[in-house]
Formats: sequence, C-alpha cells, structure tokens
Amino acid sequence: QVQLVESGGGLVQAGGSLRLSCAASGSSFRINDMGWYRQAPGKQRELVATINSIGRTNFADSVKGRFTISRDSAKNTVYLQISSLKPEDTAVYYCNAVVVLATTGLQYTYWGPGTQVTVSS
Repeated sequence: QVQLVESGGGLVQAGGSLRLSCAASGSSFRINDMGWYRQAPGKQRELVATINSIGRTNFADSVKGRFTISRDSAKNTVYLQISSLKPEDTAVYYCNAVVVLATTGLQYTYWGPGTQVTVSS
C-alpha cells in the first residue's frame, strides 16, 4: 500500500502564491506519474498538472504560465507552485500517483485526501 499526504493549502488573496506538496510513503514501490487535480464546489474533478518519471510535464490550459509542477524522486514528493492565483482557482487540490508495487508488479493509482485552496478577491 501507498499513502499520499498533501500539504500547503490555505487562504490567499487573488494574485498571491502557494506551494503545495505531496509526499508518498509505503514500502517496495516505484512511482511512475504524479500529478495534481482539483475539484471546485459543484464541479467535477479536473486535471491541473502531471509529471512523469523523466520530468515531462502536462498542464491544463487554465493554469499554463501560472502553475509549475516538479518532483523530488528521492523523496517521493511532488510539488505544485501556484502563482497569480484567481478566485476561480478555489478548490480542493488532490495529489495523484501512478505506482508499481514490487509485491505484485502491477500498476495502481493512489489519491491523497486533498488540501483546500481558497482564493479571496
């Protein structure tokens, strides 16, 4: 089993910045892709950004140029630097990891519990 825990959310004024972190823990696993998704009230969960094992990134059009994703593979941690925040960025941000377990050799997707980001106007 793998556990993901996000941190770094909070209340910030429009135009401000935050850095979200997500650390994966467990035993005998290898992480392939990691990413961030978000879900605003009354809306479906949507992709924000992903990063694969060789550092290739992908961003939703709505966050391009404002959000940056990075990872520290040695720490099994992914980061999301969010800047120029807008009220419409308000959401619960979820970390996601696609993991191969050594015990089975199979690929699984894990989610963190989420961290709230609230942007005031």
